[in-house]
Amino acid sequence: MTAPANEQVEMKLEVVLLDVSDVARTKAFYEKLGWRLDIDVAISDKAHAVQMTPPNSEASIILGTGITSAHRLVLTVNNIDAARSDLIARGVDVSEVFHFAGGPFNTTLENPRASGRDPEGRSYFTFASFEDPEGNGWLLQEVQTRFPGREWKKDAGDVATLAELLHETSEHHDHFEKTHGEHNWWDWYAPYLSARQNGSSPEEASAAADRHMDDVLSLVTT
Repeated sequence: MTAPANEQVEMKLEVVLLDVSDVARTKAFYEKLGWRLDIDVAISDKAHAVQMTPPNSEASIILGTGITSAHRLVLTVNNIDAARSDLIARGVDVSEVFHFAGGPFNTTLENPRASGRDPEGRSYFTFASFEDPEGNGWLLQEVQTRFPGREWKKDAGDVATLAELLHETSEHHDHFEKTHGEHNWWDWYAPYLSARQNGSSPEEASAAADRHMDDVLSLVTT
């Protein structure tokens, strides 16, 4: 057995699955608590899923019918292959990578799990699973890019949050600085910060900043 690396793969508790008898009644209860509604999807007569998130929580619940499973706890990872390798190195018996044939968490089909990654390569659609010694089941769910509205907006006035975002911006600007000519760093920082504060991923924000700099630099050279 290969020893695990010193640096662990990041895993975040993302979802707890709840099987309920009355979806509308339960949804209304959590709405009354002020929880954010992320999705409400009736997949079929047998499958109806509603995802809701407590205020400022990074973990959500999915309640509904047709989502019963031994694996009710969901961990998100950026790279499911790296996560599997890390767990296997730690002596954990992990399933092969799969996707749900009827869509994420839908277990109403006769054979709900289909072998391999999501054919379209979408975030939220590729999984692996494992259990602890007591039979408590976990799902690994690969999320590389989050859907819009799935992250709480942080207060830009919070000094610690702003410092964290500025540090992230400087790290992403470093590549641009090494591969482009002389420029004002603030011209790159501004569109990156604006995009991140409006919900874009780091990759999307970097692309927006790069496009802005192309415009700025073209004006300088004309």
